[in-house]
Amino acid sequence: MATRNSSATPRRSARKQPDALRMLKDDHDKVKGLFEKFKNSRSDDKKGELAQTICKELTVHTQLEEEIFYPAAREAIGDDDTMNEAVVEHAAAKDLIADIQKMSTDDDMFDAKVTVLGEFVNHHIREEQNQMFPQVRKSDLDLNDLAEQMRTRKRELMGEEGEDEDAGASRSSQGSSNARANA
Repeated sequence: MATRNSSATPRRSARKQPDALRMLKDDHDKVKGLFEKFKNSRSDDKKGELAQTICKELTVHTQLEEEIFYPAAREAIGDDDTMNEAVVEHAAAKDLIADIQKMSTDDDMFDAKVTVLGEFVNHHIREEQNQMFPQVRKSDLDLNDLAEQMRTRKRELMGEEGEDEDAGASRSSQGSSNARANA
């Protein structure tokens, strides 16, 4: 039996993928970390690279939510107010992202726009994690199946650059390939 337990552990960890909510929370944590790095950076080049990575990460994340997660969550929880607010917040974030992507780091408004985007995203994350996610967790939505759909779509959106979208790995590969994708 000891052999069975020791062999079960690697298989379980190899098969265990984060569910949809964990996957989205991992994305939230990653982008919050990128905003923190931006805030602490003194180099315009580094700020520009981080801003482009942030924009790419948020663009992919919002697209995943809008195409896959939000429609499923809307149906599962039946809370149109929460879902509609999230969609409106995404639209506002996309406007800021578009502005930032057109800007240069020496633009007077560059830091301010990235900072406001970060504040806006943090507000949105709090609402999703504190209001929407608990409702979804209580529903009968298959979060593992949803996560698989999201992982597949995320690989497509990221340009299939070999990114590992699993929990720990996505946080550790923060950006050189994403920055190249936005260059």
